[in-house]
Amino acid sequence: MGDPRVTEVGYASDAGRRIDYREINAAIQSLTEGEDDSVALMATVASELHHADDRFDWTGFYRVVSPGLLKIGPYQGGHGCLVIPFERGVCGACARTGEVQIVPDVDAFPGHIACASSTRSEIVLPVRDREGALIAVLDVDSDLPDAFDETDAVELARILDAVFAR
Repeated sequence: MGDPRVTEVGYASDAGRRIDYREINAAIQSLTEGEDDSVALMATVASELHHADDRFDWTGFYRVVSPGLLKIGPYQGGHGCLVIPFERGVCGACARTGEVQIVPDVDAFPGHIACASSTRSEIVLPVRDREGALIAVLDVDSDLPDAFDETDAVELARILDAVFAR
């Protein structure tokens, strides 16, 4: 039957302010129309997403700056790790495999990098340009356990594709 938190309008509906993915996608598309600077795009996406959902405790990008290395990009929330090699952590796993990482319990993820001790769960998605090259990962941390699901993965990927792969 699917996740009871997911409604037919594309957003989770249980406690707290939850993201309406159609609404936030439309807002982000409007705000980023005509912009091609990736840092400006990342800053806008991070800000809009972060303030749209109470689950999002830290929302930001780690940019691919050389083979096998991520560096912090635009973000919202407390401080983030400055550098993450592809071999470490959830962000590294996403960058290394090119696959979305949904981690319901960060303490159970081997090699998790604890940038903030309050983080309980995490979702990380690859960010690709129009040629399909990995340019960054989007990292969203929550201070709630098991905060993210497949709906989040699908909808966040849709936003990223519309902004960065257009």
